[in-house]
Amino acid sequence: MRKIFLTLFLTLTAIVSAQISDPITVKSSIETKGNEAVITFKATIEDGWHLYSANLPEGGPTSASVKFETLQGAELIGELTPGAGEIEKQDPIFEMKVKYFENEAVFTQKLKLLGGKFDLKGYFRYGACNDETCLPPTTYEFDFTGEAGKTAASGDNQPTQTEKAEQAAVKEDIFAANPLWKPVTSELAAFENVGSDDATQSMWLTFLLGFGGGFLALLTPCVWPIIPMTVSFFLKRSGNRGKALREALLYGASIIVIYLTLGLAVTAIFGASALNALSTNAGFNLFFFLLLVLFGASFLGGFELTLPSSWTNTVDTKPSNTTGLLSIFLMAFTLALVSFSCTGPIIGFLLVEVSTGGGFFAPAVGMMGFALALALPFTLFALFPSMLKQVPRSGGWMNVVKVTLGFIELAFALKFFSVADLAYGWGLLDREVFLALWIVLFAMLGLYLLNLIHFPHDDAEERTTSVPRFFLALLSLAFSIYMIPGLWGAPCKAVSAFAPPMWTQDFNLYENEVHAQFNDYDEGMNHARLTGKPVLLDFTGYGCVNCRKMEAAVWSDERVSEILRNDYILITLFVDDKTPLPQPITVVEQGAERKLRTVGDKWSYLQRCKFGANAQPFYIPVNSEGKPLTGSYSYDEDVQKYINFLKQGLSNHK
Repeated sequence: MRKIFLTLFLTLTAIVSAQISDPITVKSSIETKGNEAVITFKATIEDGWHLYSANLPEGGPTSASVKFETLQGAELIGELTPGAGEIEKQDPIFEMKVKYFENEAVFTQKLKLLGGKFDLKGYFRYGACNDETCLPPTTYEFDFTGEAGKTAASGDNQPTQTEKAEQAAVKEDIFAANPLWKPVTSELAAFENVGSDDATQSMWLTFLLGFGGGFLALLTPCVWPIIPMTVSFFLKRSGNRGKALREALLYGASIIVIYLTLGLAVTAIFGASALNALSTNAGFNLFFFLLLVLFGASFLGGFELTLPSSWTNTVDTKPSNTTGLLSIFLMAFTLALVSFSCTGPIIGFLLVEVSTGGGFFAPAVGMMGFALALALPFTLFALFPSMLKQVPRSGGWMNVVKVTLGFIELAFALKFFSVADLAYGWGLLDREVFLALWIVLFAMLGLYLLNLIHFPHDDAEERTTSVPRFFLALLSLAFSIYMIPGLWGAPCKAVSAFAPPMWTQDFNLYENEVHAQFNDYDEGMNHARLTGKPVLLDFTGYGCVNCRKMEAAVWSDERVSEILRNDYILITLFVDDKTPLPQPITVVEQGAERKLRTVGDKWSYLQRCKFGANAQPFYIPVNSEGKPLTGSYSYDEDVQKYINFLKQGLSNHK
């Protein structure tokens, strides 16, 4: 088991976040029939990414589009048409419905041929995002020539890479002479590789989240009765101490294998990207909201939720009627099944949370942590049955745990309802409504822990408040008071990951927005040379969802905004700015010729050629000569981590 655990973590540790992402592969073809032609663009999309469809409303993400720079011997029929497989979803950041594709996208453009030879040159433009980053608007150039009435042409008629390289050899990059545009990828590589550490830390946090969930499951009423059953089972088995040790370890390993298999099965069945999409699906979140409310009401004493007795009775009798290793595994399976009515909400919440950003292995790592926390005490009870005497007897304290979990489940249920509310645009759970409900829930939890309110299954004779209950009540009431200023727009960073976004707040007295001093790289760098201040480059996009999240959750923090205003010159560069350049700029990139047609193309090229990155958000502190002062920073809403990142840049500048 130790080898499996180490192998899993070594694999995860080896994952390094690549700077240049190329998750979309586009191919084009043309088919002619009579006096009509159809150009087809087929995009292959990596798991976890989505490509936006055509004809999206203004103010949203980058729409797929086609632009003809040469249109000879033909004229357009209609607009670019998306194929089957569109997914439509309400986007809470853009406040509109957007359409996108996953795995594969096909677009077609019809043309009428005017007779004789035709010459079609242009580019297909698209935008793509995953849950952490977005690509800048990307262009795919095409070049088709032929003759109407001839044999249909198909395939991509673009020049080969060798031909492009030969053509580019005689070109000169117009930015090559500008030292501010000089590549600094080697200087960036000299700094600590933040991405690798982040991947490792993310997996450790996932493991710890699972471990905490398993520890919480140990305190639930459904798990507690399994302890005497476990002890009784192993007391009946004869054998020496060595055999007892092996069987106890096998029992613990069986528990881990059962839950680890569940985590791997979830990913294998749904896939990493599908699980990610499921976690943000409105219907799924609404179902999970109702499920948690049901369990929460049960824990508060409204009714009892139990599995069918025929299931548990059948499984209970199997271990005693079976011998050998199979009986031990069945005993572990009994634990998993009988306790599921209490552990189910914890497991479900864990799988949903870790699937949103942990990649393929995250559910397995989370379930390993959960299973390890659950298996450790049961392994010890199997090995030393006498330890049962040290276990507190079930009683009033267990109902206190049960009711406390009920309050917590009701609080988390609101998070899932919030996702559905934003997706459907109901407007029922704005930020202040969410905070008001959390304030009431945690205030009532504090009053319950102080014995000021009671529930049906509470011990009528126990009316004193123990010291642990007092401190828990203190924390709960303090947390409730902490959230009160959020009703008027205070950030309340401790709950920003759960509460609806700030823009849903109807009444907001909080004004701490950060605005860039410059939106032009060269102008901003010239100002930096005059002032001697360091520069923070912010590569962003109008259609970048996670850029808006960073600005709302991190830049709004007073400590961050103060540093950005006073210590840095902030240059924000929008890579999807569609403002046309006075004239297209021809550059040489990776041995191939590329045209920059818009302001956004120019800033996207700067990010790629200078820093070797093409995803947003992308933050990098530089000095007035354009050299990096520390490593880059991408999407991560950890405020303290972002502050440390900014301070590291300032320290290196000094």
